[in-house]
This record gives sequence, C-alpha cells and structure tokens, in this order.
Amino acid sequence: MKGNEITAERTESPKTKQEMSGANMKMLEGKKGIIFGVANDHSLAWACAQALHNQGAQLAFTYQGEVLERRVKPLAESVGSTFVEPCDLSKDDNIEAVFAKLKKHWQSIDFIVHAVAFANKQDLEGHFVDTTRDGFKLALDVSAYTLTAVAKAAAPLMTEGGSIVTLTYYGAEKVIPNYNVMGVAKAALEASVRYLAADLGDKNIRVNAISAGPVRTLAAMGIAGFRDMLKYVADKTPLKRNIQADEVGKTALYFISDLSSGVTGEVIHVDCGYSIMGM
Repeated sequence: MKGNEITAERTESPKTKQEMSGANMKMLEGKKGIIFGVANDHSLAWACAQALHNQGAQLAFTYQGEVLERRVKPLAESVGSTFVEPCDLSKDDNIEAVFAKLKKHWQSIDFIVHAVAFANKQDLEGHFVDTTRDGFKLALDVSAYTLTAVAKAAAPLMTEGGSIVTLTYYGAEKVIPNYNVMGVAKAALEASVRYLAADLGDKNIRVNAISAGPVRTLAAMGIAGFRDMLKYVADKTPLKRNIQADEVGKTALYFISDLSSGVTGEVIHVDCGYSIMGM
C-alpha cells in the first residue's frame, strides 16, 4: 500500500450448477408448434423450422398431396418430428381434423408458422386487370384467409398464449411486375395480421408477419421474370445482395421467442433493406 492507495484483488464467485444449466438452455426448450407450408428443403417454411428446432422447439408439420408427403416426411423426421399429417387449408374440415389430432398429440401448442400461398400460374404473368374472378377468389382464399382459419382453430390450444407468424412480400405494398393478384392477396394477409393481433391479444397470442425479399423457392419460381427480379433487387439493396433463407428463419425465431414478447401486429422486412430505397 502506498499512501492512501488501497489495492484489492478482484475475485469472481464460481457459477452455480443452476446458473450454468440456465446459460446452456435453448431459447425454445419445451415449446411446441406446427409449421404449415413446407414444400421442400428450399422452402422458407423449412428455414423457419430449422431455426426453431435448433433452439429446442418440438415441431409438427402438414402437407398436401402425395408429392409433398414424399418431400415433407423425411424433412420432418430429420428434426425429430412425430406429427406429420395431411391438410388442405382450403378445406375447413381438414383444418378441424388436424387440430383435433394435434390436441390429442400435445394438448396445447405455443406457436404456428403459416407459409402458405397460391395463385394460378396465368395470374402471375401479364396484367393484373386480366385476373379472373375464380383466380382472384382462389388466391385470396389460400394466401390470406387460411391465416384466419388456422388462427381460429389454434387459439383454443394456445392456453398459455402463443405466437403466430406468417410470410408476406413487398408486393403487398408496391406494384411488382407479374406479382399481380398475389400482391393483392398479400395486402389482405398483412391487414389480417393486424386484425388478428387485435382480436387475440387478450389471450396473449401475438400475430406478426415477415416480409421476405425474393428467394429461390418452388413457389417463387412460378412468377414470370423471377430470375431478373433477383438480379435487380440484389443491385438495389443497401447490402448489395439477396437474402438467405436462414435469415428469414432467424426472424421467425425472434417472433416466436420471448425476445419479441411486446411485439404484435407488425410486419418486419427481411430484404437487405430493399424496401427503404426510393430510387
């Protein structure tokens, strides 16, 4: 000791076993939920599933038709899922049946990922004004109404609250060539997110959307001129690239985890900043 200077050795108490186990605990340990919309291993829904599984979530999956069954079942098995059921979301009895089975399987759930959209190929090229009445109904039903249908069926199973996440696109806000009726459907989807968030908030169920930039998925490749879109967007974004599917998955993890416990009714853009640009 020199003069009035006092030195002390800094010591840190060892972490308890409880603290160490808490530090190692995964973010979604013990959480259970269902994924709608996996088509193959390039699907944004699959990227979401992987991110959730990696943080300890238990997952259930649905598929529509034999072709998708052959693709989805091996993927589901790879993340330890024991619930893989057929479900056509355009049919109310299919939705009722899958949630009845889910209730027997788990009793309750904590989250839903809704990544479902469809429009006739001829309505994703040319001019929006040429959309047929039947094509309009189909796109709005599958791409927008199905979110409301699954939210209604899921709410009674979300006994401790929960999180519902859907996928949208910038074509809901601005005109994108050839996106046409799907842009209108996504606009309806985003409005549905806000109304559902208001309706379900008193049950502590949060509803949000991810507006993903263009990614090479099975659905996206059905849009005329999609490859040109990828190049144009990559050139215009502040980050000078297209997004990766796992970046959407990580945002889904944020929405479903407690990190976003105070967020509902929102649309987050995961698009490398494309949506902020004016020119």
